[in-house]
Amino acid sequence: MKRAPFAIARPLFALAMGLGGVCVPADASADADEVQVGRYSTLPPVATVAQADLLAAIITVRIPESVQTVGEAVRYLLLRSGYRLQAMEAMNADTVDLLALPLPAVHRAFGPIVLRRALEMLAGPAFRLVQDPQHRLISFELCPLAKGAAQTIDSSWIKEGPRDGG
Repeated sequence: MKRAPFAIARPLFALAMGLGGVCVPADASADADEVQVGRYSTLPPVATVAQADLLAAIITVRIPESVQTVGEAVRYLLLRSGYRLQAMEAMNADTVDLLALPLPAVHRAFGPIVLRRALEMLAGPAFRLVQDPQHRLISFELCPLAKGAAQTIDSSWIKEGPRDGG
């Protein structure tokens, strides 16, 4: 019996040849310095900065009109971050007052910006961002210099508004 000139004598060899373009050789080393992600591209097998530090994510935001206060804006920014705002009952009075302030129009759209910087921007320079990574909570506390400055403000100015200087 005569064989066909192109008959494949070894089926296993044919299978290996047929899958040759599909299989990608894997590096046996689990601690590889670089992982090939494309024909000419490699990346280190590590978490990104934003994955390792959730508040380091870069965001671009347009806050909806339904958000009216600084506290609501902070909660809006934290929605998909994995963090949440500390309970109001556990905050000091200065922070509760800050979060009740109306959201400035200039803070309705911003970015690209790091989430941590966006939260600090919403609070303003008088407050410092406080982060609890264990419970994934954030809050704000009044800076020591701002505490002293707030005590020196003339209380009549707060009640009556600014006086016309002339």
